[in-house]
Amino acid sequence: MPPVTLAIGNKNYSSWSLRPWLLLRQAGITFEEVRIPLYAPESAAALAKWSPSGKVPALHDGDIRVWDSLAICEYLAERFPDKELWPSDVAARAVARSVSAEMHSGFTALREHMSMSIRARRPGRGRTPKSLADIARIVSIWTDCRARFGADGDFLFGRFSIADAMYAPVVLRFLTYGVVLEGVAKGYAETVLALPALKEWMADAEVETERIEQFERDA
Repeated sequence: MPPVTLAIGNKNYSSWSLRPWLLLRQAGITFEEVRIPLYAPESAAALAKWSPSGKVPALHDGDIRVWDSLAICEYLAERFPDKELWPSDVAARAVARSVSAEMHSGFTALREHMSMSIRARRPGRGRTPKSLADIARIVSIWTDCRARFGADGDFLFGRFSIADAMYAPVVLRFLTYGVVLEGVAKGYAETVLALPALKEWMADAEVETERIEQFERDA
């Protein structure tokens, strides 16, 4: 069977694309990558070939099409059960799904005021009462998951899981905006940044030439 194919956007900006891409890399699942630069004149036509929603990421597995980052991660967990992409423990898996869904649907202030731009450095910017509340909630999630479920490894639930893939772009946003972390949260962020797969994504982002102005405005 041919490998799955993942269509992604610009690596410097596309936080949603990073999530399933990192999961695939970390799980050692062979896949082909199709990169579609976003917000360019030809973007809409290119995206339409891969995604019914016209957005990335989108996964093709034979005749199966899956779009939306969390849906892709769930599909991969079912498609490759031996990879154990969710925690095996029922209670841990319930929490992992909950915090992943919270990341998927929430934290709108963080997204608005601290957009992902790997090449940028904006220390001290993007702080609003709502974005600071989002940061505090994320730190609380990381701290709680590590304390309750992280004994068997360095990630939120011990071993790398979908939950870590969902929060990886947040680690990059914190780096860009100079968010100071302490204790468990600091250690967790350092663990994620040390992943060879994430370093590969960041290196690719550094050499991209596209600049999307709406993501380069200072908050």
